[in-house]
Amino acid sequence: MDENSGHLDPTNEITLDNVKKRAVSGVAVLTGRTLILNVISFVAQGLLWLFIEPGEFGVFLLVSATINFLSYFADIGLGAALIQKKEKPESSDYKTVFAVQEILVVTICLVVFAISPIISRTHSLSHQGLMLLYALNISFFLASLKNIPSIILERKLDFVKFVVPQVLENVIYNVTLVYFAWRGFGITSFTYAVLVRGVLGVIAMYVVQPWKPGFALSKSSLKSLLKFGIPYQINNLLATVKDDGMTIVVGGILGSYGLGILGTAQKLVQYPLRFFMDNVTKVTFPAFSRMQDDKADLERSLTRSIFFICALVFPSIIGLIVLFPVLIEVIPKYKKWEPAYIPIILLSANTLIAAATTQLTNLLNSTGKIKTTMKLMVMWTTLTWILVPMLSIKYGLNGASLAYALVSASSFVVFYIVKKALNWSIYGSVVTPLIASLCMGLGLFLLKGLINKSSLLVFFVLIIFGSVIYASSLYLLEGKKLIEDVKKIITPFVKK
Repeated sequence: MDENSGHLDPTNEITLDNVKKRAVSGVAVLTGRTLILNVISFVAQGLLWLFIEPGEFGVFLLVSATINFLSYFADIGLGAALIQKKEKPESSDYKTVFAVQEILVVTICLVVFAISPIISRTHSLSHQGLMLLYALNISFFLASLKNIPSIILERKLDFVKFVVPQVLENVIYNVTLVYFAWRGFGITSFTYAVLVRGVLGVIAMYVVQPWKPGFALSKSSLKSLLKFGIPYQINNLLATVKDDGMTIVVGGILGSYGLGILGTAQKLVQYPLRFFMDNVTKVTFPAFSRMQDDKADLERSLTRSIFFICALVFPSIIGLIVLFPVLIEVIPKYKKWEPAYIPIILLSANTLIAAATTQLTNLLNSTGKIKTTMKLMVMWTTLTWILVPMLSIKYGLNGASLAYALVSASSFVVFYIVKKALNWSIYGSVVTPLIASLCMGLGLFLLKGLINKSSLLVFFVLIIFGSVIYASSLYLLEGKKLIEDVKKIITPFVKK
């Protein structure tokens, strides 16, 4: 094959130089294009919070968590194993993974339909809630059909095509959801939105990455992929038990209203991660896998990728903490979400720590140290299941938020583990954006105190003022390195 295409031979799909170029380009393209997506989602969610009540949002979170929890039993990590695999997968590898996953997915879907009356009784679901459960179950099946085309695109690091179905899905989902919520459909708005998204998402994925579904059961292929896949999926299962499983439990303790407030706080503090971190980890997982034999490249890539995430996430979270009371005052209909403020402050610790540690665990997974991350997940899951129910029962909504913050503090152990293996710079990746963000937060707090009245104009002036302080502080700390990083991000767009 032509070397310019990034391919060498049947066992090497892409050269190391092209991995580096496509990794940088992939981060830039994903961040730029999905930034637009997330802005649409953010605006839609903002409108949705105007039209629905905390209790309705709590029902959606509860039903979604139930489906998410069950869905992880339908994957044994084979998809991630295909992405992580050094050699180019054979056709039998793809068909074997597809066959195994679809058998598991269909089984789970049938189980959900069978036990839906029990779920409805135990969770006190209305008829609307039950219909939402069915819709999410169908959507889960439709999503499984996209797995192989997605894996093919990820292995090629072809993230330009990868975002097309995501754009369509998110736009259609949010437009449908907000429209029906505005028309007063309540929980049923989610039902219509997830069904429309599921159908159009499958069509879009097969258009951008054609793949003829096929079934195979290659014993040698399955054995090879399961070596990585099972430990990887155990980690995912532990994460699901820790997150979605705990959502189900907390919903039983706090009720749908309390869960709706807690879920809103979690969603707000996680927006920066969804905006920025997810794009980077999506690219760096296959990129780190290809670089795993080059320690120097890994150290540099890890340091700058964490810096990129923290430089965007840290100021977003500090800004949210300072400006949330202003937003509540400016938009009276948001007053019903005011109880989420203390949980937002407490849960912000999760996001600040996750901005750095998620990329570290991503590195461990991509370089084959899956057993290490499995031990970490056992620790986090155990702490979550001990602290969250206990503090939720004792202190309610704020107790649950405090428990999640305490669990996240244990993540600092990942810094130590990775630092022993790679000499990455904690100061250059985490400390400098944190200092700049704190300077911004202090400036915003002081200016907010000087302004007596609140309005949308004041709110946006504060955002602009904070952005200027942050950018200036970061430049003083980083200097030329910051300019070089910005050039690397802009270059792929200029060339296109």
